[in-house]
Amino acid sequence: MTDRPDWFDESLYPFASRFAEVEGARVHYLDEGTGPVLLMLHGNPTWSFLYRKLVVGLRDQFRCIAVDYPGFGLSTAPTGYGFTAAEHAKVVEGLVDQLGLDGITPIVQDWGGPIGMAMAVRHPDRFQAFIIGNTWAWPLTGNKTAERFSSLLGGERTGKVLVDRFNVFVNVFVRRGMRRRTPTEAEMRMWRGPFPTRESRLPVRVFPREIVSATPLLREVEQGLGKIADKPALLLWADKDVAFRKPELERFQSIFFRSTTYMLRGAGHYWQDDAGEEAVLAIKDWWRSLG
Repeated sequence: MTDRPDWFDESLYPFASRFAEVEGARVHYLDEGTGPVLLMLHGNPTWSFLYRKLVVGLRDQFRCIAVDYPGFGLSTAPTGYGFTAAEHAKVVEGLVDQLGLDGITPIVQDWGGPIGMAMAVRHPDRFQAFIIGNTWAWPLTGNKTAERFSSLLGGERTGKVLVDRFNVFVNVFVRRGMRRRTPTEAEMRMWRGPFPTRESRLPVRVFPREIVSATPLLREVEQGLGKIADKPALLLWADKDVAFRKPELERFQSIFFRSTTYMLRGAGHYWQDDAGEEAVLAIKDWWRSLG
């Protein structure tokens, strides 16, 4: 395949790469299968590689589109891009417009939640249902744990050392974010691949800073959730995630009154990789239940 760097292992990513020019960025995405649209949105420090098991298991029934935000995976950002959640949401919205997608069911996790929900509350008619796993969709101001994490990992001093120098999100958080399995060394090369230098890790460090800085976007999302609260939602929740736990799950249960909850027992934060095969079965069973 063209446009793939030396670190890319095609045996682990058996999909065709597609690219689109959106908001000045060169956006990489995959587009596999036919049927209802599943828009797969990743968090930090991941990319479309996170969804490989779901794509393989679901493309026989769905059109699976998984996006890399600028600065992640194989997507590149234009000069002056800030790697903020608001910018990522605008890029994803632009890609959705280019592809002419409607009847969308997003699969969101980690920062995919705020990014996907921002688009959904602005264009609720384009969304059919939601698959929500271990994320949030409201401001975290006042949450002392979240604010400390934001200050530590997103800061100019400690953040630069831990993220820029030691690549802590990939080398520590990705490994510990899977509880059922341990990533192979080949898989870890795929996770490290997009971030070979200190400079390339800036997008990873911006995301924790955004926990506080993106409060205006998160407030917009929170205020708009009523527009999508009547949509069917599958709450696909990993119970061994240390970041998003029972309080976040219960809040989503209270928002989406047509929700179904499926617990991925023993799975960690990156459940798409950690428990991908089980997640595929849960999604298909839920979809059948919708008729």
